[in-house]
Amino acid sequence: VLDFNDPFSTEVKPRILLMGLRRSGKSSIQKVVFHKMSPNETLFLESTNKICREDVSNSSFVNFQIWDFPGQIDFFDPTFDYEMIFRGTGALIFVIDSQDDYMEALARLHLTVTRAYKVNPDINFEIFIHKVDGLSDDHKIETQRDIHQRANDDLADAGLEKIHLSFYLTSIYDHSIFEAFSKVVQKLIPQLPTLENLLNIFISNSGIEKAFLFDVVSKIYIATDSTPVDMQTYELCCDMIDVVIDISCIYGLKDDGSGTPYDKESMAIIKLNNTTVLYLKEVTKFLALVCFVREESFERKGLIDYNFHCFRKAIQEVFEVRMKVVRSRKHQSHMQKTKRPTPNGTPRMPL
Repeated sequence: VLDFNDPFSTEVKPRILLMGLRRSGKSSIQKVVFHKMSPNETLFLESTNKICREDVSNSSFVNFQIWDFPGQIDFFDPTFDYEMIFRGTGALIFVIDSQDDYMEALARLHLTVTRAYKVNPDINFEIFIHKVDGLSDDHKIETQRDIHQRANDDLADAGLEKIHLSFYLTSIYDHSIFEAFSKVVQKLIPQLPTLENLLNIFISNSGIEKAFLFDVVSKIYIATDSTPVDMQTYELCCDMIDVVIDISCIYGLKDDGSGTPYDKESMAIIKLNNTTVLYLKEVTKFLALVCFVREESFERKGLIDYNFHCFRKAIQEVFEVRMKVVRSRKHQSHMQKTKRPTPNGTPRMPL
């Protein structure tokens, strides 16, 4: 278990804080995205009454800690050491219930952001305007505009215009929550520019329209090429991953039940009725590449597969570099601990 105060802990596993008022939907978001819970089942979740920590380690890229905070947490309580928590935080997600009166939530958001920024100016502040499934399209836009305006006005009044807030309309009843979490996680991946560049090279040389690098466990896409992301395209990719995993769990195992449903041989082709082909290939044990290809381009499948082989090899090299960095930092962290003096002033000796 990594120490709470260990700088290595938060550097290798960035911390994401889930904050907001009670019943705003924080725990439901976590359960749906990372535990495959059905949105309808979240209606029976009890209110969070203590800080809950969870390590998410699906792959070498999707690797972070989530801290779910109870809505009634009091920053002015002397037992709450907010400085220690904010110091090691990569992203702070503040959830606002769009179907409720959000004036109190905006006041809490302002207090939270100002406190966190003073301790750690490098935190990414992400605002989830949640439960928008119950609003009309016009009402969604109006609510987002109002919350955006009020939150930024509060910061401007406090002389903190340089704090950047990112806003997302989310719901656990569609794919918006997965896309929002994807954007949050991408900001915490130092290798993101390299991954995007690899995807750009891959699609430009293969005649591919769009490509996503997915974490198959959470359906978070950790990178995509530089072309704009269309929500409908993203939803199709998520649905394809669900279909492939479900079918693989039925037919992908051996007769004796051994083996894994998702392995290096995993691959799927789905032809849509608009002359587009969805093509999925396994990259690593936890990552999948999902591509949109025109039928005429897909006739050169041999070229696409060769380029994919080169792409997968490059991803593995990025993996290896990251793991070397992790091991090096872990060793440095261990050496620093062993050099710390003991309470009587004598240096610690490594065992």
